[in-house]
Parts: sequence; structure tokens; C-alpha cells
Amino acid sequence: MTIAQLAHFADPVLTPRLVVKVGSALLVGADGEPRRDWLAALVGELAAARGRGQDVIVVSSGAIALGARRLGLAKGGRGSLADAQAAAAVGQIALAGLWADLFAGYGATAAQLLLTLDDLEERRRWLNVTATLGTLLARGAVPVINENDTVATEEIRFGDNDRLAARVGQAAEASAVLLLSDIDGLYDRDPREAGARRIPVVRRVTPEIRAMATGGSSSGLGSGGMTSKLQAAEIAAMAGMALAIIDGRPEAPIGSALEAGAGTLFLARPRKAARKAWLGGKLRLRGSLHVDAGAARALGQGASLLAAGVVRVEGAFVRGDAIAVVGPAGDVLARGLSEYDAGECAALAGRHSRDHADILGYAPRSALIHRDQLVLV
Repeated sequence: MTIAQLAHFADPVLTPRLVVKVGSALLVGADGEPRRDWLAALVGELAAARGRGQDVIVVSSGAIALGARRLGLAKGGRGSLADAQAAAAVGQIALAGLWADLFAGYGATAAQLLLTLDDLEERRRWLNVTATLGTLLARGAVPVINENDTVATEEIRFGDNDRLAARVGQAAEASAVLLLSDIDGLYDRDPREAGARRIPVVRRVTPEIRAMATGGSSSGLGSGGMTSKLQAAEIAAMAGMALAIIDGRPEAPIGSALEAGAGTLFLARPRKAARKAWLGGKLRLRGSLHVDAGAARALGQGASLLAAGVVRVEGAFVRGDAIAVVGPAGDVLARGLSEYDAGECAALAGRHSRDHADILGYAPRSALIHRDQLVLV
């Protein structure tokens, strides 16, 4: 059985482990103070899920918004990177304390994890995160996770907690990810337009689905818009997790949305092996190999990527870096770990395997990307 409707998110058999993401606009009011009553009702729902036998992981925004108020920073603390980092340093203490106090009221221990992009992009650190989450959940704690905005820079940050939630779900081998938003799902156009229609179920994120995404949150507090939610849905689907976007504004929003079936559900794809799921969800790619139609067909049949089918090389990458494989139409077909540096790939592109030793001056490897290090997207 698989998750096929929103109500299944409350089923401990179908959803034994759930990631719930809470955005800044929901957690923090316009006055810069936490919406404690709303949050208390949400924690009650999460405690009820635990009582049903579900593991719960929380991905919580709000540190920058809370800290900005205390430091008197303009633009919600997002006027500059330095402002955001300072606000996060102050606000994260308040945020962690808030979650800890509310969960303690239900006899649960909250555990804080602050992550950067590198923690989930570098394989060894990914495994450490996985082990920590597993231990916390096994001991009955509720992990509360946020991006480590105090040290993250523009180059090494997620930038929004939607994608972070999907990657955390991957690391924790969760069944589903629930994004609480200030909008009740994906619409076929800007929801402020007359006639805009909510899409209840998305089987796969296609170019047509991506075209429906609008710019950003209406609140001005958050950093993620619908585009980041679709990217999160793609990561989740590749890892075999369902993902849903629901309206988080009502009190006790989870129960309200699941009972009414109000939101957008993105269905999961078949679960991949752990390493390939990690690779498929990587956000930072160092370059790309553009391939012809023959190579694209071979990849679809489970083959490795051979140099003969490569028509162009982009980026400055080294062996072992994650790169994209781009098809003739410009769409990303796969992601994989390169067996060669970018310069070597360029020298080999379009050439038959029998020529590789002469070109490189040493015995070549069997492929530019081996099928064991490649995942179709």
C-alpha cells in the first residue's frame, strides 16, 4: 500500500515517520512575536500523531524573524546576510525554547539540529545526520531542525526550509513530508487571479507543473515560494516519499486539511536505494554533460554514460563531483558522480572507447558516469 490521499498522512501504517515543515509566516506574527496559541495547537496535533505510533520530525523556520524583532532589524532581519546571521543567532534560542516548552507539556523531549547544505550534500556528513536522527527517534525524542543561518553563506545554504525538509525526510527514511504554508496548495496559475484552480494531486512534477509556480510567499517573512516547494516535491518523490502542501493558517491545521482533503498531494515514486536517493536529491551540481538522443535512450535502459554520446561539457568539476546529464531538448535526464575531471570529459566527448587510452595517456575507466553512480530524474 502507498500514500494515495491526504488522509493517509495520519495513518501510522502508511506513514510511520512524518516530517512536518512550519514556515516563518505561520510561526511568527506581524509584530515579530511567536504565535504561541497557534503553535500550541499544532504541537497538540503532533503529540496526537506520536500517540498513534507515528515518529515526528519538525523542520521549523522562524529564527531570523524572531531575532530581528529583538535586535530591531529592518526587513524582518533579511536586509543583508550579516543581519540575517545576527538575527538567527538570537532567534534560534527563542525558537528552540518555544518548541521544547510546548513538547514538554506532552511529556516529549525536543532535540535541536542545525544543518547547513554541506551536512546533507557531503556523503560522510549525510550519514552522520542519518545516524543522529535515527538515535533520537529511537529514544523517543522529537528532532526540531532548522538551517544553521548563523554560519551559512549564500554559497552553502538551502535558502528555504522546503527543500531542507525533503532532504531531512530522505536522511530519516521518512514516509512523507508535510509542508504547512500560507497557501492551501498548488494552483494552475497565481491563486489571486480569478478562476485559479487548486491541483489536488500531482503524479509527477513536469515542465507544465513547474510553469504553475509563482514567485514567493505573500507574507514577506518567508524565503521560499512555490518553486522551492516543487523542488522539495521532486526530491521527496525520488526518495519514495509523498509530499503535501496544506494551508497552515487555521488552528489545528493538519487535522483540518486532512479531514477535508484540502491541499496538494505529490505522489511518491518507487523508493530507490539509499545512495541513489541521496544522489538524486543533491542540490549542488558542479557541471553538466550534454548528450545526444542515442545516449539518452541508453540511459533510460539502465546503461552507463559513455563518452561517445556526449556532445558538450559544462562546468569546472573534478572526479567524484555530482554533475547533471542533459538531454537533446535541454532537460535534465540524470545526475551522477563523474569518473573524470571536466577537462578530461571534454577531451573524450564524442570519441569511441577504443581511442581513450591514446587521448588520456593512461588506461581509461569504462564510462564518464557509471550506472552504479547515476540516477535518472
